[in-house]
Amino acid sequence: MDEEHHYDLVVVGGGPAGSSAAFAAAKNGIKVALLEKENSIAETVRTSGVTWIKNIKEFGIPDDCFNPIKNFSFCSPNNEVMISDSVPRAAVLDVRKSYRWLAQQAKESGADIFLKVNVNNVIKNEEGDIVGVTGIGPNGKITFHSKVVIDASGFPSTLCKAMGFVSQWKRFGAGAEYEVKAENVESDTWWLMVGQQYSPAGYAWIFPLGNNIVRIGVGVGKPESDVDPTQRLKELMDSKVGPIKKLGKLTPIEFHYGLIPNDGLSRDTVFNNLILVGDSAGQANPLVLEGIRYAIKFGRVAGKVASEAIKSGKTDKDALKPYEENWRKAIESKINSAGKVQDRWIGLSDEEWDKELDIIKELNSEEFIDFIKAEFGLSNMVKLATHHPKLAVRQLFNLVKGKK
Repeated sequence: MDEEHHYDLVVVGGGPAGSSAAFAAAKNGIKVALLEKENSIAETVRTSGVTWIKNIKEFGIPDDCFNPIKNFSFCSPNNEVMISDSVPRAAVLDVRKSYRWLAQQAKESGADIFLKVNVNNVIKNEEGDIVGVTGIGPNGKITFHSKVVIDASGFPSTLCKAMGFVSQWKRFGAGAEYEVKAENVESDTWWLMVGQQYSPAGYAWIFPLGNNIVRIGVGVGKPESDVDPTQRLKELMDSKVGPIKKLGKLTPIEFHYGLIPNDGLSRDTVFNNLILVGDSAGQANPLVLEGIRYAIKFGRVAGKVASEAIKSGKTDKDALKPYEENWRKAIESKINSAGKVQDRWIGLSDEEWDKELDIIKELNSEEFIDFIKAEFGLSNMVKLATHHPKLAVRQLFNLVKGKK
């Protein structure tokens, strides 16, 4: 039997962007539906879950949802760098627990969560603007009418594609990882591994979760390389190259695979009655291809802006524009600078990577985190120039400017 629902706001996608948008909108007093296609929130894990302590505290994520990191190790074929701190500045999320906490926040604020709803089309009004979505639910066809829709469907960008506003991402990262039980784990230390043997256009990683569990993964830039990250990961784990060898015996627990956009901030993210947020908006840091903090932060902004627009009775592009103005002001210039660094990194030979690590090892942990987070604000660059005048002016500034 066909189901039909009416809501002020429909959010498609139960990941961090969607749950955060639903939370902020419901908290602001409107009627919200959050739609997730899987049987449960975060049933499938598609990310390694790296984020930053500062953002975790800002979002209020509970301590039992993440493992703190205070040592950052980089290795290239012939070089190794460790940057350490007395306090943790990064974290590896328990992805399921974190995403389910975000969804629970939305539910407790009044959002209705619908699971097993596979949205496959949009409803348009006479002007051609989106006014709802349709799909297949547990009992057959299901329809949701709404005043505003938020596309938080992630990499597939289901709704904005159905509206004809975007095509598939041309540049993206493909990542494969195993979550494993390991014999020897330093629970406060992560590893990033660069160079051709690890990934010809990306990097490999070891991210600890605590309790002797680590995520070992490989990310490959597409279309820059045709290497299959799943195959490369198997080769690295079988041969136990570099720091993987130090882990000792590995017992696989779970396999993860995901795609993340790497096309820069190339999309408009507001249309009449429609907002794009998270991966569907391309809000990802190109340096390590992470975007969970952007998904949560700008998801909340999207929910707030959408709810205010709905209350005002005006939900056209101009009414939703404050959302796009907010995120562009916050990250556009930083992401553009990070993209220039990434363009340089993708082309490095093993020997050049060895030298690149000599630049990185001059940074203290706070500077390193700012750099890897793509926090290329003027104040950060001035601070770097003050602490490392020769390094920052001659090398890091050249990186940010994209000088080869």
